[in-house]
Amino acid sequence: TSECEKYACCPLPPYLEDAGYVIEEDDNGGRPLRDVCFHLLKLYSDRSYELDQLLDPRSVTSDPLDFRLSWHLWEVLRALNYSHLSQQSWGVLNTSYAAQLESEGLWEWAVFVMLHEPDTQ
Repeated sequence: TSECEKYACCPLPPYLEDAGYVIEEDDNGGRPLRDVCFHLLKLYSDRSYELDQLLDPRSVTSDPLDFRLSWHLWEVLRALNYSHLSQQSWGVLNTSYAAQLESEGLWEWAVFVMLHEPDTQ
């Protein structure tokens, strides 16, 4: 609008949409929390869009320690030649998902995930 007011709500993750909850700023560096679909659209329009926001588990689920979709989404993005995720973030994603699998008793799959670790040392 001419007054620079917002005319639509920000795209919240699905678990927050129906709750009537409005988030303006996230506590993680002041970045707003958005839905994973919004991040995918941003990545489509700008190939250098920050992948840390897209792969944040809170953009999909209310559990910040649930890395299932984030890890699989990262593997798909890697297959599509997106490579601008820092090695540290990649390592955190791998180890977090592996720990989640191991805590569920799926240690074989945790080993499979750790085979994707970028730092072989």
